[in-house]
Amino acid sequence: MTMPLMQPKRKNPVLRTRQMNLPPWARSRVALGITAGAADGRFVLQTCVECGTVQYPAREACHRCLSPHLVWRTQSGEGDLLSSTTLHHSNDLFFRERLPWRLGLVRLDAGPSLMVHLHGEVGDAPTRVRVGARLDRGGQAVLIGFPYEGSPHMADDKMLREMTSDPKFRKALVTDGKTAVGQAIVRALVKAGAELVWVGHAEPWKKLGGLDELTALPQVALVPLDLSDGRSVTELAGAIGGKVDIVINNAEVHRNFGISARRGTDMARAEMDINYFGLLRLAQEFGPALRGRSADGVTHATAWVNLLSIYALANFPPHGTFSASKAAAYSLAQCLRAEMRPAGIRVINCFPGPIDDEWNQHTPPPKLAPTGLANAIIKALRDGVEDIYPGDVAQEWLERWREDPKVLERELAADGQ
Repeated sequence: MTMPLMQPKRKNPVLRTRQMNLPPWARSRVALGITAGAADGRFVLQTCVECGTVQYPAREACHRCLSPHLVWRTQSGEGDLLSSTTLHHSNDLFFRERLPWRLGLVRLDAGPSLMVHLHGEVGDAPTRVRVGARLDRGGQAVLIGFPYEGSPHMADDKMLREMTSDPKFRKALVTDGKTAVGQAIVRALVKAGAELVWVGHAEPWKKLGGLDELTALPQVALVPLDLSDGRSVTELAGAIGGKVDIVINNAEVHRNFGISARRGTDMARAEMDINYFGLLRLAQEFGPALRGRSADGVTHATAWVNLLSIYALANFPPHGTFSASKAAAYSLAQCLRAEMRPAGIRVINCFPGPIDDEWNQHTPPPKLAPTGLANAIIKALRDGVEDIYPGDVAQEWLERWREDPKVLERELAADGQ
């Protein structure tokens, strides 16, 4: 059974901060399908369309009938652990600093046998296990053997914590605490065991509902942060940038307008100033600090979360300018992910559907509750995924977008949802 993670000791300020060494990251182009599945929290393997054989490792043609028609399908991961071993020496720098490390050979019920990293609660062979795919610190998929029935403290496993961004005992920044979504995220972080949560407040002279209850929590501290003001972002980064482990950027401006519904560009500029340029200002100031602390002990800097929108995938005309600003932020977030990956910092993009907040009062149900969105973000941090689509609307849009983006565009133009 995994022992609960204890509160880490304070770092000795005299000791040098370790630099990040990434695990082996080379993958063939065809094997990136496993990585794409792991980014969404799924364990996928190739399946032959002709004979149904499940393939591993990834290949260009079926190893049984040589058919080139292979598709990626989600697997249950159930199988038998045939054998296991523990590494006490490694020539790879990443694993050398993390020894000992357990590995095992698993035969899946679906057919293939594969090597996996073993969770600490998995017993000696033979035993039943569940195999799952996770993204490692280099952003590539690895396979992990989990116990068939785990304990409440499974997430505290040393190896698993390397693959995820669990907020337990970490310090987080939530960029906007005045909204219902921001306050729900703060409460969810505190419930998940975060040591300290800084909550951004762009207008500290205003007394807004819910902030008094948040500040009463011993783990919460209000900080001045206005993403439309570069100086405000710079000053806050100078004060806490070297301490933040997780950045959650939930600040946004949302107006329900298309192109012709309002004259002028003032509202569109306001949306871009926060939704796009606000993210850019934040990344320029906090990004280097996170990269510098990506290997800083047990509670190293680990993740960056962007609150985007499902409207970023396909423009929703009644929210046209907002959709455009989120699409720009999505593109910028992809750039941020590429720059953070060499340091092992995970960038998680959240694409919710309509949220039950003041900006969607006239939007018909179903709408996503702020607490549901907050819980989805915490789960993404714990599971180590890259993209999440919380809510029924987001899931439906995603399915339609993957099936045919042009058809979805036509449906949305006709006010279809």
